[in-house]
Amino acid sequence: MTADTFLLYGTRVVEAEPVRLSAGALSADFVNGNLRTIRHGGTEVLRAIAYIVRDRDWGTYAPNLTDLVIEQGADAFSVSYSAGCLAPDGSQLGFRATIKGSADGCLVFDVRALPESDFETNRCGFCILHPIAGLAGSPVTVEHTDGNVVATKLPELIDPWQPFKDIRAITHQVRPGVTAECRMDGDTFEMEDQRNWSDASYKTYVRPLALPWPYVLPAGQPLRQTISLRIAGEGKAPAATVTSEPVRVELGETGPRLPDIGVVIYPEDVETALANLSTLTTLGPQQLLFHYDPTRGHGLDALCAFARLATAHAAATTLECVVVCAGDLDAELSGVADLVRQAGLKLSAIAVSPSVDRQSTPPGSAWPDCPPLEDVYAAARRAFPDIRLGGGMFSYFTELNRKRVPADQLDFITHCTCPIVHAADDLSIMQSLEALPFITQSARAIFGARPYRIGPSTIAMRQNPYGGATKPNAGGQRIAMADSDPRHAGQFAAAWTIGYAARVAPAGLEMLTLSSFTGPFGVLASSGEPVVEGSPRPLFRAIKGLCELAGLAHVAARTSDETKVLALAGRLASGETVAWLANLTADDVPVDISAFGRGHLVMTPYAIVRIG
Repeated sequence: MTADTFLLYGTRVVEAEPVRLSAGALSADFVNGNLRTIRHGGTEVLRAIAYIVRDRDWGTYAPNLTDLVIEQGADAFSVSYSAGCLAPDGSQLGFRATIKGSADGCLVFDVRALPESDFETNRCGFCILHPIAGLAGSPVTVEHTDGNVVATKLPELIDPWQPFKDIRAITHQVRPGVTAECRMDGDTFEMEDQRNWSDASYKTYVRPLALPWPYVLPAGQPLRQTISLRIAGEGKAPAATVTSEPVRVELGETGPRLPDIGVVIYPEDVETALANLSTLTTLGPQQLLFHYDPTRGHGLDALCAFARLATAHAAATTLECVVVCAGDLDAELSGVADLVRQAGLKLSAIAVSPSVDRQSTPPGSAWPDCPPLEDVYAAARRAFPDIRLGGGMFSYFTELNRKRVPADQLDFITHCTCPIVHAADDLSIMQSLEALPFITQSARAIFGARPYRIGPSTIAMRQNPYGGATKPNAGGQRIAMADSDPRHAGQFAAAWTIGYAARVAPAGLEMLTLSSFTGPFGVLASSGEPVVEGSPRPLFRAIKGLCELAGLAHVAARTSDETKVLALAGRLASGETVAWLANLTADDVPVDISAFGRGHLVMTPYAIVRIG
C-alpha cells in the first residue's frame, strides 16, 4: 500500500496484517487471537471462529495476547497464546488458547478461561460465523444438545429470532461432495441471523439470550470451550482464480428509479450548515432530514433553526420525530405540530417512532411499555394531516423485523443500519455490504411495495439500542458501537457509501440517507483532523455523485468479483449510462470497463471512479 494512510482511513493507524495458516487444502487467517476466512480448497467454509468477551453494554474487550507461539509445518499448523481482559472495575479474566489444523481437514480451537476475580459479562465464549454468500437458504443438518439431529435450511429471508437453538453441531455442504461439520462443546450454543444488523453472516454463539445478562463468572471457577471443524469428502476443488485478471463490469436491464439522497441535520449542526450554504448547494441533496428528539431537550429553538436552513436551502424536508409517549398522544403530537407552525418550518413529510422503540428487545426479554403503534400513527396523522407520514424504526432493521409496524397507516417505511454493531475491523465493515440485499428483500417481503426509505446509515453508531450508550471514541480507534469512526473521514467511507448505494439500488428506495452535513457523520472535516476544518471529506464526492444520480433509471450493474469492486449505474434521458465504481479493498484493482465502450483502468485502494 503506497497511499497515505490518513487519506484512506482517517487515521495513521493501520490494522495488523493477518497471519496465513495452511495445512493442505485447509487455510485460515489468524488475527488478534482469532481465526478469519477459514477456507478449504479456496472455498470459504466459515467466516470466523472467535473467542469473544463482552461487557454489560455489549462492548467487546480487546484482550492483550502474551506467550504467542505460531508453528507452521508442511501439513499442519498450531497456535497457542495467553490473554486477559481487564474490566473498568479492576476485575480480570485470563484464558489460554490453542489452535490446531491439519491437512486431513480438521481444525480445533480450544480455550480454557479462569476469572481471577468475579467478572461481569454479557457473553464469554465462542462465536462462529457462517458466510451468507452461497449459503443463504441452503440445506444444513443441526445436531441438538439432546442428540436429536434435524435436517433443515438456513433462512433465506432474515429471521427476526434465532433460527436454531440448543446446538451441538452444524453440518453444511462446502461444495458438491465436501461437507463441513462444526462441533461446539463446553456450553449451550444457539444461532442468530446476523443479517439483521447488516453483518454478512449467521452467528452461532454461546449462552442462550433467554438467560439473564449481564451475569457474573465466579472467581476461580474455570471454563472450557472447544470448537472442532471437520471437513470431509472428495469433491473437486473449484479452479483457481487468476488474481491478475481484471474485475469485469457488466451492464444489464433498466430497473426502478434511483432514490433521492438525504442528509440528516441535527439542531446543533444548523449554524455550521448555514455558514456553508454554497457547499450544501454544491452537494445537492434532494432531502434534508431534520432530527427532532424532545428527550434531548429539542423544542421550539430547534425547529426555528431547521426553518432557517429550510428557507435558505431549497430541498424537500422530513422531520424525524421521536415520540415520548409519556401521556396523551394527541396532546404530544399536536403540540409538536403547533411548534412547527410557530417556527415557520415547511415540511414535506414527518416520520414518527416511539422513543422506547430505539431500544432493542432481545429474545427472552419483556417488551417495554409502549402505546399501540396504530394509536401513535393515528395521532400523528391528525396532527399533520396535510403531509406524508412515515414510520418504522429509527434504530436498525433488527428492531423493525422484530416489531413489524402497521404499514397500512403509513405513506412510507423507514429504518437504519450500522456496520459496527458486532465488529469494527475494515474487512467486516466492507463485508456488511453483502447483507444489504437480504435486508431490502426481507423488508419488501414484509411490507410489499410500500415506499421505503433507509437511513441515516453511517459507519459510526449514532445510538446504541443494545446498551446504555454508544462507545466514546476520542482516540479515533476501530471499535464496535462507537459514536464516531476515523474511517468516516477517509476514502474508506467514500467506497463504502458507493458500495452501499449499489447494493440497495435494486430495491427501488424512495430515499437513502448515508451522512449528515457536518459533525461526526458529516461530509465536512471537523476540528482535530489534519486538514482544514470545513473542507470536504472524500465522502463529499461520493454523496455528491449519488445526488447527481438521484431520479435516474437504475441500470443493473454487476462485477465479476463483488468482494473487490461494486458498481452503481443510472441512465440519463439521452440514453447515456453514468456509473460509479468503488474499490472495496486496500489493494490496487484492475477493472475492465469495456461495457462502457472504454478499456481498462486501475483503481487504487478504496477509490471511487465516475464513468460517463
